[in-house]
Amino acid sequence: MIKLYQFIIFFISPFYIFSQGFQVNLQGQKQQGMGGAGTAYMQDASSLFFNPGGASFVHGNSVNAGVTPTIARGAFLDESTQTVSRTNSPVSTPFAAYGLFEVKDSSKLKIGLAIYTPFGSTVQWEENWTGRFALTRLELRAIFFQPTISYRITDKIGIGAGFVYANGRVNLQKDIPLVDGNGTYGHAELAGKANGYGFNAGIYFKPIEKLSIGLTYRSKVEMKVNEGDATFNVPASASANFPSGKFTSKLPLPNVTTLGLAYKINSKLDVALDINYVGWKAYDTLSFDYENNTTSLIDTKSARRYKNTFAFRGGAQYKITHLFAARLGLAYGITPVQNGYVTPETPDANRINYTAGLGYELGKHLKIDVSFLFTHLKRKDTNIETNLSGTFKTNVCAPGISIGYKF
Repeated sequence: MIKLYQFIIFFISPFYIFSQGFQVNLQGQKQQGMGGAGTAYMQDASSLFFNPGGASFVHGNSVNAGVTPTIARGAFLDESTQTVSRTNSPVSTPFAAYGLFEVKDSSKLKIGLAIYTPFGSTVQWEENWTGRFALTRLELRAIFFQPTISYRITDKIGIGAGFVYANGRVNLQKDIPLVDGNGTYGHAELAGKANGYGFNAGIYFKPIEKLSIGLTYRSKVEMKVNEGDATFNVPASASANFPSGKFTSKLPLPNVTTLGLAYKINSKLDVALDINYVGWKAYDTLSFDYENNTTSLIDTKSARRYKNTFAFRGGAQYKITHLFAARLGLAYGITPVQNGYVTPETPDANRINYTAGLGYELGKHLKIDVSFLFTHLKRKDTNIETNLSGTFKTNVCAPGISIGYKF
């Protein structure tokens, strides 16, 4: 039987997915159809997220909202037993809503509000799966609120910035390798609310009519869990070793620097490219402070040793008619998870996202956009803390829809 303090260490890694395994780049349907590229390609109010500096180049006032139901199906092949375990995860629903407005009839100064969910999902593994002591269920929610100011300095240059307030919650459950008289394993649940602050800033430059360039920086957001609830259901003989109570933690969400390019090939065809540099190295160590410590339940620190990585996103939009547009895209992301640190919560791997989308204008003011994303992940690893060894496979499908109104 593993030492009880080792079980507590197992609790550390799942909180990391708050910003890694379940980071969702689904903040705009037009951009989703183009592989997620949008830093230099200003189309609607979603520019508040992709580049606050370019939002002032969006004509008129606009509001839009969208949702992207995300269906993830995972499986794990245990290397030692060759048994296969699967997830029964519910559909998650990342959403985004934006409002962008001119100030006193000025075409240069705009203000806006962006509300979006860059992190969050639910992972539910089937009962009695081989890794139940690492995780049985994890539910995460994070909503970002971003009031923003954007100013067009000249006809070629715009700058902008937004303050970010992040609010989230987490519920983590797993079994404990302690058995009562009925053969039932113990169970543990960690639940808490978190909040943090940051900013999103950008510069937009249009040197010539056909070419635009964007540079943005989304800061690290340090999510703080001040009074989380740790609840343990264990055999009576072990209850003194696992007292329920409060815990605190700090969970850094990484900074992202993005360089974007967009080029109008002709009156119908536009192409865009984004290069993201993500500061995953902020996850070198995760620590938890428990209110009620025992010789088994001690404050913990665990090495994560994640590395900074790049992601590349590109796509094209083709105007079939003046009302109807088609989009295609591709994205490639390099995993920050090094060998020895793959978990059931973050079975992450280098990935390719395949995307497509359509847009249609329903009259002068109303627009509707749809998108679709598919990706497949496969990763074989042995976790150095839990010794869980095997191969993870995950398929993700994400159809999305948004409605926009310009006035």
